Amino acid sequence: MVVKDEYHKQYVNSLDGVARFEEDSGISAFQVGPQEIDAAMQAQLVEGLIEQKVDAICIIPIDSITLEPALAKAMDAGIPVFTQEATTQQNKVYDLEMFRPEVYGAALMDALAEQMGEGGEYCITVSYMSNTSHNHWADSAVARQLEAYPEMRLLDGDDARVETEDNVQRAYEKAKEIIKKHPQLKGFLCMASNDIEGVSKAVEELGRSRRIVVTGSGIPSSAEKYLKSGTLKEFYTWDSAAAVYALLTMANRSLHGEAITNRTNLGAPGFECILSDAEGKGVFFGEGFTKVNEENIDSLGFYY
Repeated sequence: MVVKDEYHKQYVNSLDGVARFEEDSGISAFQVGPQEIDAAMQAQLVEGLIEQKVDAICIIPIDSITLEPALAKAMDAGIPVFTQEATTQQNKVYDLEMFRPEVYGAALMDALAEQMGEGGEYCITVSYMSNTSHNHWADSAVARQLEAYPEMRLLDGDDARVETEDNVQRAYEKAKEIIKKHPQLKGFLCMASNDIEGVSKAVEELGRSRRIVVTGSGIPSSAEKYLKSGTLKEFYTWDSAAAVYALLTMANRSLHGEAITNRTNLGAPGFECILSDAEGKGVFFGEGFTKVNEENIDSLGFYY
């Protein structure tokens, strides 16, 4: 299991999914990741796994384009590849998403719009412009806004969608820049899970908690303090351990000749009845996201 960053809280949590998979299946599995979110480093890890002649590679690509040559090499070597957060990845057997990007993006926009009073300017943050999932979620959110909230407006040019490298400090710095440049700004919609913490910190430090809405994808342990301070009203997350368990189960079943089809049960919460994409490109979707607020953060069933 190749994750984006071995120290990221989301992937420390996913280790539990790897351990549960090993216990339930009796199959040896392990998790690796670069020491920072760096696509070239992640590709090197894939090269190492090819040399080890592992039976299969499951991966959450940092950058689908950068990873394509390494994953092609794996497939050519007879090592099947299974991806997550990578619907457009070419070199794979199956991709398993936590949820339909269109549904998730629309849910994020509905949350932002409600808190912004369905009007005003907003900014979107993503890890990288080349991150497939983050930009698909963002595109879906914008489509929902254009359809349902005509009084809202995305910032223009480079400020419309800002890269943060999924780094708290980078998100903090970029948010401060955007706020100072656009004093009329009313909202941030964060796609990368570390962005909520950095953006909320900037909003709070600049005394804009009552004027600027922050929501999007987040990490419970990092976002909780901002829920309690009131800077953050709600955010969305998923159990990364369940998602990784489901992906490993998909890979294992495929290796043993079992067809992965519509409504397959992968044995993890949110993945009991996965649905296939309409185009038949080997992409499947779970229903694995959860809205988190101050009232339910202690009863999620997971915390990281």
